[in-house]
Formats: sequence, C-alpha cells, structure tokens
Amino acid sequence: ERRGVHGSVKCRTLTGTRERVVGYGPPIQVYGLEGRYATALYSAATKQKKLEQVEKELSRVWTLLKDPKLSSVVMNPHTKNTVKQKAVNDALAKEKMSPITVNLMNLLAENGRLRYTPDIVSAFGKIMSAYRGEVLCTVTTAQPLDDTSLTELKSALSGFLAKGEVLKLESKTDPSILGGMIVNIGEKYVDMSTKSKIQKLTKIMKETV
Repeated sequence: ERRGVHGSVKCRTLTGTRERVVGYGPPIQVYGLEGRYATALYSAATKQKKLEQVEKELSRVWTLLKDPKLSSVVMNPHTKNTVKQKAVNDALAKEKMSPITVNLMNLLAENGRLRYTPDIVSAFGKIMSAYRGEVLCTVTTAQPLDDTSLTELKSALSGFLAKGEVLKLESKTDPSILGGMIVNIGEKYVDMSTKSKIQKLTKIMKETV
C-alpha cells in the first residue's frame, strides 16, 4: 500500500505481479489518470499478446457498467469499495474475461476509481488507434455529407497521411456552423465554417469603424 497526498492507494500491477514491464510502452503518450491506467493496461496486454482481446473486453465492461442495476452499486459514491469490488467481480465472472481486465477493474474498485472507467476505455482506444496506425479525423458540417462528397473528402485528407498511416474518419453534423466544415485531423484543427467566416468579417468591420 502506498500513501501520498491523496491518501492511501493500493498498488498492484495489471498482470497481478510486481514484475517490471520493459519494452512494451504505448505508441503514443496519453496523459492524466486515465492515461496512466490505459498505458499500464496496454503494457500488460502487449506482454501477454492479448491487445485485441482486452480491447473487446473493455468495451464489454463499459456496457456492463451502464446497466442500471450494476451502475446503482458501483457508481454510487456512498457504496463501500469492497461491495463495489464484489459486484464487479460477480459481473465479470459471468463474462469469463481475461485476468488482465479483471485485475484492472479490481484495482479501480479498490481505489474507488470505477467512475474513471469510460475515460480509461477512451484513452485505451486512442492508444489502440495509434498502434494500428490510424489517424483520427473528425469532420463537422452543417448538413450530412452525401457519399460522393464523403469519398472526395477522404481522398483529399488521405494526402496528408504519412506512409503506413490509415485514415479513421468520423462525420458529425452541427447546424449552428451554417455551412462549410470544421476539420480535426491528428493535432491539426481547421475551421472553414460559414459561422467562422461571418465572425471574422464582423470583427474586421468593427475594427474599421
């Protein structure tokens, strides 16, 4: 058990041992508490060659935790951690999940951090996307894009990718941008929306008055 500024935190590796994992680091850095858990999970799963299995199990875990009956216990801040841990273990036992995933959930339950599960799942998903060479791209338009426009957009965006990278495109709609599009690709952000252009024009007009 380790004590720090946040009180007592029980320490256990996701493989169930204190063996140091060397050479199994993630392809990208994910920060924050969720990043630390996701990184440890990636290292443990890589070492045991169970990356894809753990990824699927994590998705299933989050589905289970959204069940109202289970959620009312494990997400309740007034419920004892031991009670939460038993509830989680009972749910996971029925799913026959790998020890890595079970150890993660036990660790979260022991430390009262089950509420971070969705963030950890998301962080692990980002690591897995990088592992596959996927470049996440979100395109926001005022109206849904038709198939032809979507194909042309994918072709244009693919030109920005390095060799071996794969485009993973997510299309969203937001009527408030009025027209044009907003593109998030990797670390780049490009606002080509009509709303943005109007705001820039308004600013210029005010400055010239």
